Amino acid sequence: MAAGQTAIEMKGITKIYPNGVVANKDVDFSVNYGEIHAVMGENGAGKSTLMKMLFGLEKIDRGQILFEGKPVHINSPAEAIALKIGMVHQEFMLVPSLTVAENMMLKEEPLKGIFIDRAKAVEETRKISEKYHLPIEPDRKISDLPVGMKQRVEILKALYRGAKILILDEPTAVLTPQETEELFRQLLLLKESGHTVIFISHKIREIKQICDRITIMKNGLSMGVYDVKDISEADISRLMIGREIKMNLDKKPASPKECVLKVEHLHYGYGEGKLKLNDVSFTVRSGEILGIAGVEGNGQRELLELIVGLRKIQRGSIHIREKDVSKLTIRKIRDEALTAYIPQDRLAAGVAADATIKENLLSNRLSEAAFSKHGVIKEKELVRKAEELIEEFAVKCDSEKQSVSMLSGGNIQKVVVARELSMPRDLIIIDQPSRGIDIGSTKFIHEKIFELRDADTAILVNSADLAEIMELSDSLIVLYEGEIAAYFKDLNGVTEEELGEYMLGIKKQPQETIQEVYYEQ
Repeated sequence: MAAGQTAIEMKGITKIYPNGVVANKDVDFSVNYGEIHAVMGENGAGKSTLMKMLFGLEKIDRGQILFEGKPVHINSPAEAIALKIGMVHQEFMLVPSLTVAENMMLKEEPLKGIFIDRAKAVEETRKISEKYHLPIEPDRKISDLPVGMKQRVEILKALYRGAKILILDEPTAVLTPQETEELFRQLLLLKESGHTVIFISHKIREIKQICDRITIMKNGLSMGVYDVKDISEADISRLMIGREIKMNLDKKPASPKECVLKVEHLHYGYGEGKLKLNDVSFTVRSGEILGIAGVEGNGQRELLELIVGLRKIQRGSIHIREKDVSKLTIRKIRDEALTAYIPQDRLAAGVAADATIKENLLSNRLSEAAFSKHGVIKEKELVRKAEELIEEFAVKCDSEKQSVSMLSGGNIQKVVVARELSMPRDLIIIDQPSRGIDIGSTKFIHEKIFELRDADTAILVNSADLAEIMELSDSLIVLYEGEIAAYFKDLNGVTEEELGEYMLGIKKQPQETIQEVYYEQ
């Protein structure tokens, strides 16, 4: 096993789902030891399915996998791990209540007699950490770690189990610029030691920065393999999508008007140790996008769920159009306070997975006169509207009758976005608008957000992608450990690196500065 030697070959790989959807068709893919190899493509292009087959999460219908030149069958993750293949998923597979060492050794715990040898587990964790120059505290609970450290634990878990080939699924999606830089440093060290990294990402600039080669996929086909140094960002975009995508949008200056959302002195998390939110106050006006920046786990999710009624306010107040929503149900916040919500966890909270696309798009609109009369559903109108939204939001599917569970993650996100952004609303709350979404879809969603802002909608957006949050936001707050660490009236002169420092707790604005911006809004 030497750098440059072929590690994995996938030949003629075909995957067709029972509903007839062709995920991959005669795809060839190979990766060498000692390289960082990117896999890129639009949502539904087949890249995730291809990697799931390599890790044993999906069965191959036709084709062959060669490991170091020999045919192999990978029918489960256990068989992949036995071949020294590891995968770090976008959603981490860690147990929050356990320590780093306990997660590292899970299902492989060292024993002392009939009991788990915790001291040895800690020592083994320390050894693997030192071996790969990935410092970690073995005794810390996973729930207490920042996102970048959780990812490091996942990588160390794979390395501990002998992985020489690491599949990383959107590894920078939730990282700050500083954490991304550190991850890239770690990946280069792994590359130098002869390890292979398969890097699934939608971020072309990162691919250009860290990867050696790139496999580009479109509509289940491989569009070719390229040396990253020899292909431009524009060419990558054209091969993925069929056209060049320019992400820098023409954004008009905001014209904020009256206050739509007012959050005052919000506290949350009593009885759970440290407060999840501590004295949070801000406003969002019509015709304005307020961004929330922060490393995941610093109160963003709790904040958004409090506003939409998924959690109960413990102290403080939330007003939408001067209406106190603390006593309102989720339904009334949607219908009476005219609030839309796009959640972070699209599959668990954004859709009914077993329902059809049409049902997910329109089930909350059945009482509208356009879709029912005297209690009788106008099925033709529902189908027509569903088809219209599918086309408008470019949902890749067979028909409106298809189950949402059969869609790719990106297309599920499009269904949620289509439902929430297609209804007249005073306030739209969006959590991670483009996570797992290809560049073309991201641009489309951003354009929709700007369109709604310019139509005087108030919009609150949370994103862990700093480039995205800076592009979208007119004003911005940074959350750190449940508190507002910075409040910017506008982003003139603010850099990603500066925001990263506030997100990591390195810097914090004086309270007077934060209050001054709040009262100016």
